[in-house]
Amino acid sequence: MPRKAPPPPCSEKDRQILREWASSRSMEARLVERARIICKLLDGETVSKVAKDLNLRPNTVIEWRGRFAAQGIAGLYDRPRSGKPPKYDQEFHSQVLKTLELPPPRGQACWDGPALAKHLGASNDAVWRVLRKHNISLARQRSWCVSTDPEFAPKAADIIGLYLAPPEKALVISVDEKPSIQALERAKGYVCTSSGKVVQGLKSTYKRHGTLNLFAALNVATGAIHTQTTEFKRRVDFLAFMDQVLSELPDSDQREIHVILDNYCIHKRNNEWLAQHPNVTFHFTPTSASWLNQVEIWFGILSRKALKNASFQSVDQLRAAIEAFIEAYQPNAKPFVWRKREVKGSQLRNTIANFCD
Repeated sequence: MPRKAPPPPCSEKDRQILREWASSRSMEARLVERARIICKLLDGETVSKVAKDLNLRPNTVIEWRGRFAAQGIAGLYDRPRSGKPPKYDQEFHSQVLKTLELPPPRGQACWDGPALAKHLGASNDAVWRVLRKHNISLARQRSWCVSTDPEFAPKAADIIGLYLAPPEKALVISVDEKPSIQALERAKGYVCTSSGKVVQGLKSTYKRHGTLNLFAALNVATGAIHTQTTEFKRRVDFLAFMDQVLSELPDSDQREIHVILDNYCIHKRNNEWLAQHPNVTFHFTPTSASWLNQVEIWFGILSRKALKNASFQSVDQLRAAIEAFIEAYQPNAKPFVWRKREVKGSQLRNTIANFCD
């Protein structure tokens, strides 16, 4: 009579877990197989029968029986393995980052993946893995504008203060011009790309029909917009527009009016006009910081909704399109909410290492 090994010790709780594993369709196949081995052994079946039923070698059944008897369910998991030694270690990561701080290869303005791989004698995939790990994109670019105005802080505080806490009963308006808006005529429609997506299409060639200048004044408190189109953007045109704005504002001669402007030449040296309007005060944005002027936000909306992807056969048609947009925008105009935005990762750094350390 052949000897029959006794079933391995097993608690009722572990037995229930093994049954669930043995019938699972979502667990790893190797764990399901090992659970079935132990379940059959616990039911009193012999090693040879279990091996035959599961199409395994008897030594495999014996090995997992021993592992379960010694460690329980934990013994059914694979032991930690060293794996293949890494070809590209931490030193390689450091070399990639240090190389990005070196001058690019001759004939290139900046580093790219293939150039890094060739310089380091590595594969393209290895280089891209390092770049992805550190969220480095060599193809994408961002521009920045840093104000060099020595009085940036007090000038910015003055304008933001007008937005957040204007003087009582005062009017705050943001004024600027959008110059040289081109009346371009070109074929447009919809096209189907090679990927199957339907997108707006514009013919690459176009016909010019002249340009238009647009003055705009935004009432910060209400969001209402006042505009005037002109052929030029001279000082006389700017002052004529300001006269128009004052005539359209309610009680403009009885209220303080604070006008936010950028540093363009026609906005300055208007002392004679200001002397005729003592209730009007000009506030200038810091140098290279015209983004503090809220009317720039409105210009962006106008460009996206009325000018981008459009075709105009004349300057008059361009003017009509701008006026139609303003007519539709005005009834639903709302003030812009001015808030401090937290900027993360957009500051200029001297080296890649400053970001990755």
